[in-house]
Amino acid sequence: MTLPSYELISGVDPCGPLIFLCDHAGNALPHEYGTLGLEEGEFAAHVAFDIGAAAVTRVLALETGAPAVLGRWSRLLIDLNRGAEDPTLIMALSDRRIVPGNRSVDAAERAKRIAAYHAPYHAAIRGLIEEARAGGNVPVLVSIHSFTPVWRGVQRPWEVGVLWDRDARLAQPLLRLLAEAGFAVGNNEPYSGQLENDSMSMHGTQNGLPHVLIEIRQDLVASDETSGAFARTLKPLILRALEEMGQPVIHFSRAVAPGKGAMAMDESTRTALEAAVFRRLVAHLRTRTDVQNIDLMNLAGFCRNCLGDWYREAAAENGIVLEKDAAREIIYGMAPAEWKARFQTDATAEQKAQFARTQSAHS
Repeated sequence: MTLPSYELISGVDPCGPLIFLCDHAGNALPHEYGTLGLEEGEFAAHVAFDIGAAAVTRVLALETGAPAVLGRWSRLLIDLNRGAEDPTLIMALSDRRIVPGNRSVDAAERAKRIAAYHAPYHAAIRGLIEEARAGGNVPVLVSIHSFTPVWRGVQRPWEVGVLWDRDARLAQPLLRLLAEAGFAVGNNEPYSGQLENDSMSMHGTQNGLPHVLIEIRQDLVASDETSGAFARTLKPLILRALEEMGQPVIHFSRAVAPGKGAMAMDESTRTALEAAVFRRLVAHLRTRTDVQNIDLMNLAGFCRNCLGDWYREAAAENGIVLEKDAAREIIYGMAPAEWKARFQTDATAEQKAQFARTQSAHS
């Protein structure tokens, strides 16, 4: 019986906030591929998989109760951290090693490997995301990788790296917490998190989900004992970063990949759409003069004044000076003092009490 291309840890909280991924967990090959022409010893090295990453992922999943998806087969067969169209998906030359079994891969063999090994892995990740969303949660993706202590004769100074693209919600607190814990931390080191169509791009960026990729130096996780200890050190830091990030929400940090037949959404198009939504929001607020600012603050943590202040800050970032009342007038549709005189009512004792209770959550 052919094993699936991934290992699935269901987790006791499949609809919770965390989903762990490990693209390069395994170093085995399906029987039909033999050793791809390599020596058996090659499969114990980084060229075949991320040493220690699977063990760290399993401990994190089991001790947090979160689900996880781990790639079963070696990246020498197919790299699960690449998009299906990526030219490095199947490498004939990897880490200065020729891979004889990959030298003559044609379009048919490429399609076969994608269908058998790449697509099911990513379908399993999508399934966990859909399950979490169906449970009313926005999941947070954490991908675990590892890197070699030395690269081409140069010692790498980092003990752990945090890779991210434009969505810094989880990356920034995690970077700080790792440094405070005494780790030598690489910010987008030793690799960049801006790899188009990698697992984090595919499942995180394109879905607007909070996500981060953690790279661990392999000498710190080379055994079951050290990988378990590292995972248990990492676990509270991830949970603390998650707490500092706040409630996970959908947030698109890059243009969304279009569906079939859809127009591509480039940066200028996305900006135009966001501007249109903002104008509609402002127009709506201008018509709802019955809704008081304190109501907005109590329910949503922001009000008309906040929008005006954000507008002013955005203008300043672009070299445009706006006075506070001038910026707020853009939102109110009139001078703030005039709106207050015409429409603002006295806050009730209940409204004031609720404002005091929720003040820490206000923007």
